[in-house]
Amino acid sequence: MGVSRSSKVVILSAGQGRRLSPLTDDKPKCLIPLSGRSVLHWQLANLHRVGVREAVVVTGFGAELVDGEIAGLSLPGMTVRTLFNPFYPVTDNLATCWLAREELRGDVLLLNGDTLFDPEVAERLLEAPAAEITVTIDRKPTYDDDDMKVLTRGDTLAAIGKTITDYDAESIGFLKFSETGAARFRRHVEQALHTPDGLKRWYLSVIDQIAREAGVVRVQSIEGLGWAEMDFPADVARNLALTERWAACLMAG
Repeated sequence: MGVSRSSKVVILSAGQGRRLSPLTDDKPKCLIPLSGRSVLHWQLANLHRVGVREAVVVTGFGAELVDGEIAGLSLPGMTVRTLFNPFYPVTDNLATCWLAREELRGDVLLLNGDTLFDPEVAERLLEAPAAEITVTIDRKPTYDDDDMKVLTRGDTLAAIGKTITDYDAESIGFLKFSETGAARFRRHVEQALHTPDGLKRWYLSVIDQIAREAGVVRVQSIEGLGWAEMDFPADVARNLALTERWAACLMAG
């Protein structure tokens, strides 16, 4: 079984990011500026660097602003388009994945709209051994309540969730699907939305279910590489350290 390398990514950017207020009072968090570029621009640029040639950005709050941002980008050879989620105020990201289900076919990446990452993170995920589903993970000495915690067994994901009590890593919000894995994910998303709490569930709850039932979810460590999340105003200063390094590399040619 060879390496499954995707040239397409779906980016979940429908939410407002209220915890980042006042930064997100008039724009979605994917458009927060860092070192001269928005979060979304950095995501797309770093994916472009490693050969991803198609991106679908799922929008919601401030959709017209995201459309304007994308229209102004110059990423030769990369097609970027948007898919609007009109239900973003009343659903969580499981429903967003359902809305984007037709885009989640074949070999495809799925990325949270608030995850920043070194290009090498994307490269490591793309080059990971073939599996139905691959979840990127990092490890650190301690974890907090907001971390998406992961329990691993070797290279396999055993459980994932913010409230699991046994864990040894965290998800960074960046996944890879094979054609078979994407089909399995779509089926489980559809089933999950038929449950009473389906509209308020995270898509990683489905990944947890698949891991526990089928054992086909692999983990790919990106330990030692740079990445960050954009959740709180205090994150901006920390994330600038990452993007300033990228900006310096661009200026150096």
